Amino acid sequence: MRPVEDTGIEIVGVDVPAPALTAEELAAAYADKADPEATQAGAAPGWVPYSTDELMGTLPAPREAPAQHGVRRTLGLAPSEAERAERQARHLAATPYPRPVTIVVANPKGGSGKTPTTLLLAGAMGNARGGGVVAWDNNELRGNLHLRTNAGGNQNTVIDLLRAMPHLTLPDARVGDVGGYLRPQVSGQYDALTSATTTYTQIEAAHFAQIHRLLSRFYRVVVIDTGNNEASSNWREAMRAADALVVPIKWKTSACGAAVQMLEDLQRQGPEARDLVQRTVIAASNGPGDINKDIERELRPYFSKRAAAVIDVPTDMHIAEEGPLDHAALQPATRRAALELAAKVAEQISKAMKGPYA
Repeated sequence: MRPVEDTGIEIVGVDVPAPALTAEELAAAYADKADPEATQAGAAPGWVPYSTDELMGTLPAPREAPAQHGVRRTLGLAPSEAERAERQARHLAATPYPRPVTIVVANPKGGSGKTPTTLLLAGAMGNARGGGVVAWDNNELRGNLHLRTNAGGNQNTVIDLLRAMPHLTLPDARVGDVGGYLRPQVSGQYDALTSATTTYTQIEAAHFAQIHRLLSRFYRVVVIDTGNNEASSNWREAMRAADALVVPIKWKTSACGAAVQMLEDLQRQGPEARDLVQRTVIAASNGPGDINKDIERELRPYFSKRAAAVIDVPTDMHIAEEGPLDHAALQPATRRAALELAAKVAEQISKAMKGPYA
């Protein structure tokens, strides 16, 4: 290109690009950043190392996506504060971890909402993360997960999985091999492993260890629905494996009383159990007519002080009908509460690991 002549005329408003540096000039300009180890390792002369933070700092910040709901979506406006909070909750629920994580849902009182809470949490996590989540009914005899999930033509239970364990634990076993023993829940993007439906076999600690190891191999998040017997060995093993604990309650004497006794008992079982109690999230969900306002007024302060958070799940007739829980059939407020629950649990797991990448 012919050089611009000096005519003595000042050119205003035109940016004239600086001449490109040669490889030698570029290397000299960045000589203070040279990496001796890289040079000794055979890097080409003139190679300049960049810090990832330095490089990313030069990129423009991503634009906020426009609203995806309501009139603001129609008008192409920015999201509301409520939608921003929902996006933040989804971001937290999708937190990546350096290893598979285990969430245990427990309350010794039957009918306290363990199974619906397990499925709400698994579905919220599954939708936020795009899969990689399994809900497991770790009841030693017969749980309710098979009644609250869509079978999809699959009637296999944990007993069938245990019988196939020699094949499923081979080095070349794939997630599809395990998937044949689980129920896919499409609207929640998670799989479900149901408990035995007969009383011929009781799940114990050794079985728990086998199943937990297998599921942790193929899934990033394992959500465990427990039985009602705190003395059973598989219940105790679940607590030992927990990265976070979710305690479902109804504002009724029986459900709250059992939860209080369980938390106080865990509090006496050593530093690890006490730490788990501090990472507990209470999920308060009630069917029609379940709420006792006096019990709520008396015990909400206790749970708020003892646990990390209390999340209120609104009454939803789809849950109250006690059939298969389909996330697409839930009320929007219920899905939002489930996402808030998932976000809070994910936050507690991050704290336990001292950050998602610790």
